[in-house]
Amino acid sequence: MPPIDNDTGRNQLKTRIQELIDSNQVLVFSKSHCPFCVKVKDLFKELNVNCNVVELDLIDEGSNYQELLLEMTRQKTVPNVFVNKTHIGGCDKTMQAHKDGILQKLLCGENEVYEYDLIVIGGGSGGLACSKETATLGKKVMVLDYVVPTPKGNSWGLGGTCVNVGCIPKKLMHQTALLGTSIQDARKFGWEVPEETVKHNWETMKTAVNNYIGSLNWGYRVALRDKNVNYVNSYAEFIEPHKIKATNKRGKETFHTAAKFILATGERPRYLGIPGDKEYCITSDDLFSLPHCPGKTLVIGASYVALECGGFLAGLGLDVTVMVRSILLRGFDQDMANRAGEHMEEHGVKFLRKYVPVKVEELEAGTPGRLKVTAKSTESDETIEGEYNTVLIAVGRDACTGKIGLDQAGVKVNPKNGKVPVNDEEQTNVPHIYAIGDILEGKWELTPVAIQAGKLLARRLYAGASLKCDYVNVPTTVFTPLEYGACGHSEEKAIELYGQDNLEVYHSLFWPLEFTVPNRDNNKCYSKIICNKLDNDRVIGFHYLGPNAGEVTQGYGAAMKCGLTKEQLDNTIGIHPTCAEIFTTMEVTKSSGGDITQAGCCG
Repeated sequence: MPPIDNDTGRNQLKTRIQELIDSNQVLVFSKSHCPFCVKVKDLFKELNVNCNVVELDLIDEGSNYQELLLEMTRQKTVPNVFVNKTHIGGCDKTMQAHKDGILQKLLCGENEVYEYDLIVIGGGSGGLACSKETATLGKKVMVLDYVVPTPKGNSWGLGGTCVNVGCIPKKLMHQTALLGTSIQDARKFGWEVPEETVKHNWETMKTAVNNYIGSLNWGYRVALRDKNVNYVNSYAEFIEPHKIKATNKRGKETFHTAAKFILATGERPRYLGIPGDKEYCITSDDLFSLPHCPGKTLVIGASYVALECGGFLAGLGLDVTVMVRSILLRGFDQDMANRAGEHMEEHGVKFLRKYVPVKVEELEAGTPGRLKVTAKSTESDETIEGEYNTVLIAVGRDACTGKIGLDQAGVKVNPKNGKVPVNDEEQTNVPHIYAIGDILEGKWELTPVAIQAGKLLARRLYAGASLKCDYVNVPTTVFTPLEYGACGHSEEKAIELYGQDNLEVYHSLFWPLEFTVPNRDNNKCYSKIICNKLDNDRVIGFHYLGPNAGEVTQGYGAAMKCGLTKEQLDNTIGIHPTCAEIFTTMEVTKSSGGDITQAGCCG
């Protein structure tokens, strides 16, 4: 029969198909010669289940049936199986449904049966932690993860931003820079290291870092396999509240359903929206696999990513300029942020303050090439120009929520930034859809927070637990050349919440013993605690600028979870000689205006 050439004919046939689906417990659209169709029909015979079979190759309208079935189910092939009005799919999915016990439930009339208990969209730290924890609790889990390549064509493996283009490569390259400083210090301690033999090789560092990351990617895949989590390297998009479309890099589409979903899509670097930004600039998504040394570099932005990258590039001996629109480390304690910036400036990083770029042009192609940046003052009509080999954009990150069909599922997002509002149990406005990690509105954008939230959410959903993630007492570290560790509130936030008169701020400069012999950074390290006088001088803000900030802050973060007070700090015996002991001997308050300089490592 010729194709249907009018809407009336299409609608009539579509109605006929729907009536068949609605009136039969089991309906199989088949072709008599298809071995997969025979296999499915034999299965129902073995189960002693009567099924209505429509052999499309034996009826005049067979091709029209198949055309409309494709439109209704997005399935091109036969068999096309329906059980109690629920679309199962083809042969493989029917056999799998039988194996998993889903088919029997559907035959018994339990229509709300899904392919998976949980589908996690996003294979970063939070998504992986949640999926593995859920699988451990005996649930059927799928993880979908797909990295859209950067404008420069870079993409990466399983593990998300932290593993591939964030925390891990950043810390390793930061360590590379610290080793350069250690070589300089070593001479003062008697190591005879000739100047002319010491130089850095970008290619060696990049290859070593990327090889390690590759091993982590493989490890995550193995861990998912061992937990029986189905990992699919495809881009997920909701088409119904309980159904997603998964598209792989070759464009092949598959469709999956789940009782619950967790959004863990993370964020990607924001571009500037100016001429030349995507054509000629890079972001942190490109830097760590850059095949050549970046040379003279302009870092645009004052985020922690900007300062960390600018810091380690300068530590490798490169000419680095940081262009700052307003303030450093927005959201962090500004006293600490400015001290970290001052240290960078004293060690060779140039800061171009109160300017924003308006255009980037290529002067010469190469590895690296030459770029011209035009920038405008934020305080006047003045414009300036500068030439650089590399321009790194680090002005913030955008949530990856705009193209995953959240409107089809009814999930509300903040239209300004794509962030997802959730309640205190990470639940969106749609009860069966949850969100964790960097896409949450008003929460920390940190890997350990996403991991903790993911694990606790899985336990609440599937193990009857009640513990929720603590988004306040979160220890973190910015790996600037002089590292900045913090936990709890910034001084600004504490004043906003409790009032200046209800707070006592203790602070001190200090000089690490390791810095004394090389005679560097005398009294540049700084510590500060913020205490709530209305709550037994409980420590509500902890701030440390000095070496090994992450290691120091982690321990005090645990103490703050236990309700640490100033008296308890004073009664704690410090480990001498260390930097961390400074918090056990702090006596000078900000309000007193007393001298906080230290004469040496012992005060």
